[in-house]
Amino acid sequence: MQTKITRRQFLKKATITAGIVTFPSIVPETVLGRGKNIPPSDRIVMGCIGLGGQGNYNMLAFASQPEVQIVALCDVDEGVGYYDNLYQFPYSQAAGLVPARERLFKHYADKNKPIFPTSIESYKDFRELLARKDIDAVTVCTPDHWHGLISIAALQSGKDVYCEKPLVNSIDEGRAVCDAVREYGRILQTGSHERSNDSVRYAYELVRNGRIGKLHTIHINMPNNDPHHIRLIKNTGPKPVMPVPQGFDYNMWLGPAPWADYTRERTHFWWRFILEYGGGEMTDRGAHIIDLAQFINDSDDSGPVEIFGKGMPIGNGLYDCFIEYDFECIYPNGVRLIGGSEGDRGLKLVGSDGWISIHIHGGRLDAEPKSILKESIAPDEIHVERSPGHHRNFLDCVKSGKKPIAHEEIGHRTATICHLVNIAMLTERKLKWDPEREQITNDDKLNKMVSKPKRSPWRL
Repeated sequence: MQTKITRRQFLKKATITAGIVTFPSIVPETVLGRGKNIPPSDRIVMGCIGLGGQGNYNMLAFASQPEVQIVALCDVDEGVGYYDNLYQFPYSQAAGLVPARERLFKHYADKNKPIFPTSIESYKDFRELLARKDIDAVTVCTPDHWHGLISIAALQSGKDVYCEKPLVNSIDEGRAVCDAVREYGRILQTGSHERSNDSVRYAYELVRNGRIGKLHTIHINMPNNDPHHIRLIKNTGPKPVMPVPQGFDYNMWLGPAPWADYTRERTHFWWRFILEYGGGEMTDRGAHIIDLAQFINDSDDSGPVEIFGKGMPIGNGLYDCFIEYDFECIYPNGVRLIGGSEGDRGLKLVGSDGWISIHIHGGRLDAEPKSILKESIAPDEIHVERSPGHHRNFLDCVKSGKKPIAHEEIGHRTATICHLVNIAMLTERKLKWDPEREQITNDDKLNKMVSKPKRSPWRL
């Protein structure tokens, strides 16, 4: 097990690599621990890997925490920002190194928060960032096909990890991440932030304490009715090969995925609808909604034993994920998880005496009878830990060594279900799944789909 270098130990070091970490000649006394700011010995130094829409969001969320100082950013794209005016939806903020660095400096200036250390270094290769000994933790907010490899490399380098959902892009990668967390004694939080909502945790207590009777069915609704889904359906025809934009290391972006000629709509944001890099809505918001089903069904360390489904892929060439789907998963306890692409986005927990629904995003609750939502949980009933916020929970666990609310096993098990449903739809076969051995037991050929081949030199 690697020894974790604390902030205090780092500050006692006699030498600091020139050009990577620098100190101001006049240090504000708040930085030294006087006044209201966090003393240097308690600071958590972070680097951010992947700076698209969600990467920017997580970067600023952590930069807003009082003890966090972000000193390094990494992205294969310097920040062409071409989809700022190409796609008009919330993900349109400019991505990449330059815009993110400017955004971070502005954040620190607006908050009047001293930068400690004062330099923010930029990297295109995550391995260079991970080689830094002064960084305690990293965010991994790349496309899904990079999540597992970068998270494992970060854990091996002695860093704690906040990795966006879905945790991994194949089932075998998930087990490898869990093994690495254990081997290197680190902390990993999956970015399934809906799990931290107080209303979700209250719903867990209501269900586990029998307020809807015996839970027997969980309905998963994942409609594809957002503007970008509509654009996907209409976006037919061939996608022309294009020159790679200046400042974009496209070969590194592909990484372990097979080589494919560059076209603009293969990469930023739209990669998630190509099965080689993502899993469509099944691994996008499905990784939120199915995660809550896992949580409330008390199956965070397990999963269903039968999975079947059918779906309609987008089928317009570049994009091959499923845009319509119906699927069902059966758990060992008899609970049925039934999913589809209709209805209000979220999940509905149905018991013998009533139901509770949770809306995504935000966690708004509905119930029948409505009086369920006025119930108090008695001291001697089942309670679940409340979260101070998903990012805050990660930082608290980095300090304490406790498991986060969405730790690696939780993220892996949720991603597994998402991938199994996609496999079932791709093959049009019912899958028999052994959650303990993590194998498809009714077909050896199907079982090979729990992993994805990797382009040399990348491997688990």
